[in-house]
Amino acid sequence: MAINLSNFLISKKEKSKMADFQDLDHLDGLSISVTSANLYKHNRDDLVMFYFRNGAEHASVYTKSSVVSENIKWNKNIKNNKVKALIVNARNANCLTGPKGYNSLKQIAEITSGHLTEKQKLDEDKPQKVKSNEILFGCTGTIGEVFPLEKIRSSIKTLVDKIKYTQNKYLWIKAAMSIITTDLKAKLAMEECKIAKTKIKIYGIAKGSGMIFPNMGTTLAYIFTDADLSSNILKKVLKKNITNTFNAITCDGDTSTNDMITIFSTGKAKNKTINDFNDSKLRDFNKAINNVLLNLAKRVVSDGEGASKFIQVDVTKCKSEDDAKKIAFSVANSPLVKTAIAGEDPNWGRVMMAIGKNELDLNLDNLNLSFGKNKILEKGQIIKNYSETELNNYMKSDMININIEINSGKKNFTCYTMDFTKKYIEINSDYRT
Repeated sequence: MAINLSNFLISKKEKSKMADFQDLDHLDGLSISVTSANLYKHNRDDLVMFYFRNGAEHASVYTKSSVVSENIKWNKNIKNNKVKALIVNARNANCLTGPKGYNSLKQIAEITSGHLTEKQKLDEDKPQKVKSNEILFGCTGTIGEVFPLEKIRSSIKTLVDKIKYTQNKYLWIKAAMSIITTDLKAKLAMEECKIAKTKIKIYGIAKGSGMIFPNMGTTLAYIFTDADLSSNILKKVLKKNITNTFNAITCDGDTSTNDMITIFSTGKAKNKTINDFNDSKLRDFNKAINNVLLNLAKRVVSDGEGASKFIQVDVTKCKSEDDAKKIAFSVANSPLVKTAIAGEDPNWGRVMMAIGKNELDLNLDNLNLSFGKNKILEKGQIIKNYSETELNNYMKSDMININIEINSGKKNFTCYTMDFTKKYIEINSDYRT
């Protein structure tokens, strides 16, 4: 399987090796096809199809922004519990394109359904008709530009012809690379678990580097499993596991118009039927899903636009989880905190500023603050043996952990972010040029 050289070099120049990726391989019931629709000025893969020849149960969470892309509108109108395909394009968000953008998806769905129906006739013993309302879309890229209908429509036959019924590591990397925009690295994760005694695979890919702030699931992420689970169960699984994963990350405080996370279940593992979300047989699966989502979410943050530091903010012993979450994101989204960390400046006063601006009922006499193992404040006072030199050395680390202990209750929240560097400004000031 050839890998698009341009895409591979983007990843390689950032010291990312193919060996860094987990060994995603074949997942029954799923087929993948990747091509270039020439949506970019340079040659790269920019269009991918995930095809479920026997259909797949699915569940999604979408952006809560009041400005949404046309593909989100299309997907929300799909009422089938099972779908046959997901098509994702890079370069164009299909947002603020109006009825023309929506109708473009309708045309692409109709053409795709026709080609997939013919594919069924050629390859299946009992071919099924693929309907246009069994196709989901993911779009990512620039907002407000005319959707490239002709380029994508003319690439659909090639996409269908290139469908591979068996996946390997390289095909998964191609798929993950085809959906990136300002990302520098592909994002893949996998877990294996059991439902009762049946072995289950869970594979996931994501994209995201900028315009990242949780208000549902943040950015694009697609999870695939061979588990046999209903859409109703999948919805509950996704809702449960999004809170401390994709809803716990932020890069720049901006929520995208195109955010979506979708989980697909092919049912090929033939596990025991699960009718109750609280069934103990689902416990291992829930844990594995959380691991995949958190793995992908952290990869999004670590690849944040211009990022040089990965930052974890732990807020503990709060009166409520909501208070802990407000404090954590207030610190994580503060440009002053993020730029200080980029400059490796141990300016912990900026963290205190970000805590205080929430106007929560806090007792400073109870507050403890540390960066990693470096204690700074205890009961609201600078500790006697505080060492600026040691903190300076810690700030040179690639991973910074900010620990804030409020001591007003028992609730905690952890979020993940990155620093703001000069590169971030360059990337976003030159985004369209």
